[in-house]
Amino acid sequence: MHFTPFYAAPFGPFATGGFIALAFIAVLWEIVLKGFGLWYSARSKQKWWFIAMLIFNTLGILPIIYLLWFRPKDSVQHTREESPVHISSPAE
Repeated sequence: MHFTPFYAAPFGPFATGGFIALAFIAVLWEIVLKGFGLWYSARSKQKWWFIAMLIFNTLGILPIIYLLWFRPKDSVQHTREESPVHISSPAE
């Protein structure tokens, strides 16, 4: 009699290899999207988005929503104004 573990029974004979590959792709997807989302929310000083993305694991859905609709278009904030350059002619 062949014993099949309860966690592998519904997936068939390729359960461990396919499941591990799918889990690896899902984790990689989540890390990349969460990294971009956390980066942009921190740079834009959006504390609540940062906290939400840090706590909840949604397979990239929450970071996608943030990156597409709630991220500021100009995420780099320029606080210093450039002053015009005055060129003076040399004294003769």
